[in-house]
Amino acid sequence: MTLPNERTRAIIQTEAFLIELSKDKSICDEKRQEARRLLRHYPSRKEMLLAGQVEEKLTAGSIFSPFFSSSMEREPPGYFERGGGDEPA
Repeated sequence: MTLPNERTRAIIQTEAFLIELSKDKSICDEKRQEARRLLRHYPSRKEMLLAGQVEEKLTAGSIFSPFFSSSMEREPPGYFERGGGDEPA
């Protein structure tokens, strides 16, 4: 099971990877252009963390758990006991 912080981290790391690809001169122009094209509408680190923050606030005290996290770190102690998501496997 993927946790919200893992999902958020993967998206943020993918952005960094696309940025790296878009600047790598050893890669053909076509691939670098494609990386730049994908980045045009890809969420930034700041946007992802903000989305996680919003979701955490919207789902607090409900039966729902956030899809994204406001942190790339492991969920805080007590997160699962407070109903923040399913217990990790």
